[in-house]
Amino acid sequence: MPRRLVLASALAVPALVLAGCSSTDAPDAGAEDGAGFSIVASTSVYASLLSELVGDAADVTAIVDSPTQDPHSYEATTRDQLAVQQADLVVRNGGGYDPFMDQLTEEAGTEHVITVVEYSHDYPGAESHAEGEHAEDEHAEDEHAEDEQAETATPETAAPESEATEEAHDHEHEGHDHIEGFNEHVWYDPHTIAHLVEELGAELGELLPDAASDIQVAQEELLADIDGLESALDEVATAHEGAHVFFTEPVGGYLAAAAGLEDATTEGFAEAVEEGQDVAPATLLAALDAIEGGEIDVLITNTQTAGAETQRVIEAAEGAGVPVIEYAETLPDGDTYVSWMTANIEALEQALAG
Repeated sequence: MPRRLVLASALAVPALVLAGCSSTDAPDAGAEDGAGFSIVASTSVYASLLSELVGDAADVTAIVDSPTQDPHSYEATTRDQLAVQQADLVVRNGGGYDPFMDQLTEEAGTEHVITVVEYSHDYPGAESHAEGEHAEDEHAEDEHAEDEQAETATPETAAPESEATEEAHDHEHEGHDHIEGFNEHVWYDPHTIAHLVEELGAELGELLPDAASDIQVAQEELLADIDGLESALDEVATAHEGAHVFFTEPVGGYLAAAAGLEDATTEGFAEAVEEGQDVAPATLLAALDAIEGGEIDVLITNTQTAGAETQRVIEAAEGAGVPVIEYAETLPDGDTYVSWMTANIEALEQALAG
């Protein structure tokens, strides 16, 4: 019998209640003792991570915290603009995923902005990060090496990397479209999130010195949990490497790749759905043939996007006994990032195990 594994209802509103933004008459006071220190994240995913790190030392607000809202198309409000203007730190996804944050931070002239996609190894022009275990001493060595390189580099040798980065950002801002060939749903990659948590811990430790020791402890605990996610994915890969997955949209792509799965999505299908375009009839027919012909082991869909073509492939999968997993873009009710990703990984393993 076909099974459909639902990870997050599209109607559920995350129970993650984050403190509202606040400001202080003395802008530097927040940096000294955490009072009135405000952090704004584009989505509840990053707000959850930030809340785990800072605890009560800062107020954390998510602009988009509803699983029914697609950040790609979200239009910022006056309230959002005010929140970003008052923020001491802003965390955005980038890569064309949350373009409203680009405009808000530019208009506000926000000094401290962290863009998550830049911590993905797949991001065009992104700086490389240390491989292996996520340890602060490794990053310290990397930073030291980068400093030495910056001191010895001539303008000619430094130009290619900066130009590539600039080109990537220019492409990102043109029309606020996602970067071609790049999957901006990077929070589904625990390895990227580990690098992000390391950077957040370092940044917050400097901005909130009185809470630095507590932030470091929280960071170490969170990194250990994320390492657990990567280990769980390695176990899935050991058991199911090479299994074929079909995506109605790229959400969950990094998670499946880390689990050793092969992307067998019909070319052009996921791209059309993500862009809100009609899937070409020939593409839809090829997708249905692949699913009904036994070429697909699991189908992954996005709870926040729907359409006739998506529904057709879901029905085809259910009719063919192919398990369907629904992944969301924001946190489901009552979850943290780690518990959410744990459930996603477990659902993937169960679907593949049959």
